[in-house]
Amino acid sequence: MRKVIVNEFLSLDGIAQAPGAADEDTSGDFEHGGWHMQYTEDETFQKWVMPGITEAGGFLLGRRTYEIFAAYWPNAPEEEQVIAEPLNTKPKHVASKTLSDPLEWQYSTVLPGEVAESVAALRQEDGGDLLVIGSTVLVRTLIEQDLVDEFRLMIDPIMLGGGKRIFPEDGALRQLRLVEHEVTSTGAVLATYTPA
Repeated sequence: MRKVIVNEFLSLDGIAQAPGAADEDTSGDFEHGGWHMQYTEDETFQKWVMPGITEAGGFLLGRRTYEIFAAYWPNAPEEEQVIAEPLNTKPKHVASKTLSDPLEWQYSTVLPGEVAESVAALRQEDGGDLLVIGSTVLVRTLIEQDLVDEFRLMIDPIMLGGGKRIFPEDGALRQLRLVEHEVTSTGAVLATYTPA
């Protein structure tokens, strides 16, 4: 059985919206895009992010994250090929009600039917673990359906005051167990949790 691993960059107040660039996602009048980038120039960060991407058997992506990645990674510069190569060559499963196959980015397919059922079926297959990057709406759905096996969170020492979150606000109690953690030189906390 494969694991579903959620990899997210979060602010201290739990925001996951637009960590990478000012224009990444301005919906809801979000004005702090790119907030995460000041915390990435750290050797500890690189050691934490790279293995997740290179060791993944495939990726689960929401529509918005898929479109951002599909526009960038196929033409990424040479210095980013260490990330681009696995993203471009491994299977990408996209949760979308508006996109349909065939998708333009190679090795990408739309999850058929209901997301929870499709992801549950993917978990039962042989192969490497499935890594979820970004994709706030998809992550909330996976959490609500108890389909997340591991959370890899980078919690940055910044508060954004509002924006998109990955955690459902449904009143359900979900206990987690901290299995690994490290603090970077920039003050970010790298924490890995599994369901308790």
